[in-house]
Amino acid sequence: MIARIWRGVTRDSDKDTYFEYLKKTGLKEYASIPGNQGVWVLRRVQDGKCEFTLISLWDSYDAIQAFAGPDYEQAVFYPEDEKFLIERGPRVTHYEVLSHPDK
Repeated sequence: MIARIWRGVTRDSDKDTYFEYLKKTGLKEYASIPGNQGVWVLRRVQDGKCEFTLISLWDSYDAIQAFAGPDYEQAVFYPEDEKFLIERGPRVTHYEVLSHPDK
């Protein structure tokens, strides 16, 4: 199993609206891809900003490529992300999952 981790930052005032937007875009698309094993959405508010960290779990790099394309380390963005995100990296990180609660 592979964990794909993405981080982005919104204004504190946008945190709930952005989460609703995430559910309609990225989270919905994750769920539609065979090989996706779910996603954890974390958020942390600090100093007037809200950091989101998404940890999605995948069966393989092939499944990740079905979502992200051939350059699977490139972050995937949606049309209104510019409206919400005040910080975002162009890349994601991937980790091999060695242990989890079901193992």
